[in-house]
Amino acid sequence: EVQLVESGGDMVQLGGSLRLSCVASGFPFSVYDMTWVRQAPGKGPEWVSAISPAGGTTYYVGFVEGRFTISRDNDKNTLYLQMNSLKPEDTAQYYCARGRYDAYDRGSWGQGTQVTVSS
Repeated sequence: EVQLVESGGDMVQLGGSLRLSCVASGFPFSVYDMTWVRQAPGKGPEWVSAISPAGGTTYYVGFVEGRFTISRDNDKNTLYLQMNSLKPEDTAQYYCARGRYDAYDRGSWGQGTQVTVSS
């Protein structure tokens, strides 16, 4: 079965940086688009960034563009999200999802990793 394990979240101050990782298994990782999705308390999930199977095409939601960078290592079945210049509004639980931002799989998320940005 599809398994996704996120890690790397932490509590940081305004302007700090974090690098999230998502280790995937149970499916041919290298042929799927992948997406980072986040959910803040009391809010619905929102996609943050996505990447094509070979990593040649990336997508970002407007409020993270220029600050976040998505990447992947298909040899390690791992998805990454480098987050710089973090803001309090970035505070959320971050999840990895199979598929592109407009059609990702909602049924096989991992436990997520918490990112908290203090002001």
